[in-house]
Amino acid sequence: MKQVYLKRGKEESLIRFHPWVFSGALHHLDEGIEEGDVVRVVNEQGRFITVGHYQQGSIAVRVLSFNDIAIDNVFWMSRLQSALTMRQTLGLADSINTNAYRLVHGEGDHLPGLIIDVYHKTAVIQAHSIGMHRSRIAIAESLVAVMGQRIENIYYKSETTLPYMEPENGFLYGGSEENVAMENGLQFYVDWLRGQKTGFFVDQRENRALLEHYAKGRRVLNMFCYTGGFSFYAMRGGAQLVHSVDSSEKAIELTRRNVNLNFPGDPRHEAFCEDAFKFLDAQVSTAVATSQLSVLNSQLPYDLIILDPPAFAKHRGALHNALKGYTRLNNKVFEKIAKGGILFTFSCSQVVTKDHFRNAVFTAAAQAKRKVRILHQLHQPADHPINIYHPEGEYLKGLVLYVE
Repeated sequence: MKQVYLKRGKEESLIRFHPWVFSGALHHLDEGIEEGDVVRVVNEQGRFITVGHYQQGSIAVRVLSFNDIAIDNVFWMSRLQSALTMRQTLGLADSINTNAYRLVHGEGDHLPGLIIDVYHKTAVIQAHSIGMHRSRIAIAESLVAVMGQRIENIYYKSETTLPYMEPENGFLYGGSEENVAMENGLQFYVDWLRGQKTGFFVDQRENRALLEHYAKGRRVLNMFCYTGGFSFYAMRGGAQLVHSVDSSEKAIELTRRNVNLNFPGDPRHEAFCEDAFKFLDAQVSTAVATSQLSVLNSQLPYDLIILDPPAFAKHRGALHNALKGYTRLNNKVFEKIAKGGILFTFSCSQVVTKDHFRNAVFTAAAQAKRKVRILHQLHQPADHPINIYHPEGEYLKGLVLYVE
């Protein structure tokens, strides 16, 4: 196994079990190392520190183990079994009411660069590093061995996460096109072929369940609805009406299908393909009056709104503009939401901390001159674990607010 040599004193973070080696810490490499190779990381005296996948860029090595071991089928099966055991502990892996969950969450499961989501009998693998891409066959074989009868298909989907490599999406095992999964007793279609991420955002499962408890009798606006997860939870919770908004026509089409799958022919739901800011700039009465729910008082604003936008900042250089975007978006909602309304607002940008996000929402509330109280502080669920030595893994943050 080829070796990567660190500069003097650059092993401290690794001794504290941080799973990344940054390029600035490297002194030199053995000749012939290619992207995706498994390498040993050693200090300047040649003492072993860790083993991981090498890649070009600011993160030079993603750590696979702090023990000097071979990265073989035994390794993959051990890591995947550990991930499965934890999901069994959570009551997810063999649940009757939920068959959609995250099995592997990158650094949180000591497999940096690897995501595996399970949708009923299909596991969707997504690589975020060249090393994981090159290991995909070994990972799939080990996954079949570990999961047994729990899965019948494995789909590989990394075109969007490794676009410069142009990896080919497709089935590594099985090939069924059955794509209906279940979450807390509600069904939904998963578009793992063309959809965002692995096809559905399983990280909002617990937050959707919380929203259901607030939905009874309320007029709900689900912004950035994607495939409608919050929308059909709101409907089961007894919402008076639900409007779903997304700029993607494909997302809106799948939202309608998902709502109809759970509530066929229910007139309470209407979906709009529109830019979020344009929709919020328009008069709320216009949105209601153009729907089939015009029998309702068209002057009533929404009193339960969900803001779950895509990441506004994917790198630290975009942080300032992202915070301005979160402030602007939340400000518009504070201007629209009814007195006594409830706002579920989120950020999934990893570089935006909880304090950053909370300050942006605070600024928006102050600008709108609304009295706002925090009811809940939300985060990613337990099947998206955070490695205690890798705080960067805490990416999802949210607030539930009561607005007077």
